[in-house]
Amino acid sequence: MANDDTGREVYSLFAVCGIEIEYMVVDKADRNVRSLVEAVLAGLEAGNAPCGEAMTGSADLPVHERIAWSNELAAHVAEAKSPVPIASPAAMLAPLRAGVVRVNEMLAPLNARLMPSATHPWMDPARDAKLWPDDPEKIYAAFDRIFGCRTHGWTNLQSVHINLPFATDEEFGRLHAAVRLVLPLIPALAAASPYLDGRFTGLMDARLETYRDNSRRIPAMTGRLIPEPVFTEQVYRDEILDRIYAATKPFDPEGILRCEWANARGAIARFDRNAIEIRVMDSQECPSADLGLAHAVIQVTRLLAEERFAPLCALKAWDTERLRRLFFAAARDAEQTVVDDPEYAALFGLPAGASFHDIWRRLLSLPEMADHNGTVFAPVYETYARQGPLARRLTRRYGERPDRARLADMVDDLCACLAADQLCSGCADA
Repeated sequence: MANDDTGREVYSLFAVCGIEIEYMVVDKADRNVRSLVEAVLAGLEAGNAPCGEAMTGSADLPVHERIAWSNELAAHVAEAKSPVPIASPAAMLAPLRAGVVRVNEMLAPLNARLMPSATHPWMDPARDAKLWPDDPEKIYAAFDRIFGCRTHGWTNLQSVHINLPFATDEEFGRLHAAVRLVLPLIPALAAASPYLDGRFTGLMDARLETYRDNSRRIPAMTGRLIPEPVFTEQVYRDEILDRIYAATKPFDPEGILRCEWANARGAIARFDRNAIEIRVMDSQECPSADLGLAHAVIQVTRLLAEERFAPLCALKAWDTERLRRLFFAAARDAEQTVVDDPEYAALFGLPAGASFHDIWRRLLSLPEMADHNGTVFAPVYETYARQGPLARRLTRRYGERPDRARLADMVDDLCACLAADQLCSGCADA
């Protein structure tokens, strides 16, 4: 760790990470979303976090052993994160488990609870979504005015964001090259959104399908979702950020959205904190799953950045459209997708015709996947190897034509998995 000219802490590649996980609040009786996050945050202890979020965990604990909670655009969605950079996702597991218990205790008298996973199965955003009411900077109001945020792609989605640091321009280029190659792997590992509007969508990761079109009025914001092959800060600012700001200006003359977070690509550079934020991972059913899959993504990114699979020059040469095709193929059919680009399969040591499941089974068996004590996330990886991602397990258990009662059972089961930090199984002998 070092400090830049402003005194801000700057971390080298993979020295630390930051994890953000979104959960929604639902009613215990009818399982509909409830806009209660404001009440939860008001009841939690404020302060002791760099951004002043509400906190769970004893005030006597070091800040890295607590969880910061904050709001999102939708008033029924809460975000949980470590308030400071952590050594690994495993370091967040115990505080997050305790934080979920605490928030559920607060919601219980209101007949509500936290629900995990990436989408609510029958929420109607046009009817049910309420935007966060306290918006002094008018950011949410600007998004809503420009895009109309009462849609699935804005207010019915929960994701896990993974923040990885870089200290120099060379490290940024190396990390950005690796992250671009990792993005197509993520839906195959983490797809968790097969149901929308009370029905099976035919997609394992419907959240990503809605996400890619939510900024269609200003296409520059999302681009091709896979970020462009740029590997220095100046080129990134010239070719991505400045183009976004120019495109948004006619819709946003006050410049409210002239910030790096207005970039809606699947991974974005945050030069304001020397990190790249990976944004395409669906929220899972419990803390172990969320953090275990984040750990896997980080380790594969590390191996790529360290040139364990291919030289850096080869990583940088990958075309955006090739990666985009792979990414959305994986979003449709997750781990069962055949990798139709032989060079991509070969990158991970597999022959033409391999599936994404084949790739992940190999990657998850690598010794580098061991967490801080080698065992914490093993059950997560074993469940994936046997039964596939959460979306596959959900559709296996609840079917492709579930009625409302069956989907209500699914909500109950997911809430129970979150509360107990328990993995969801598709079937016993899968």
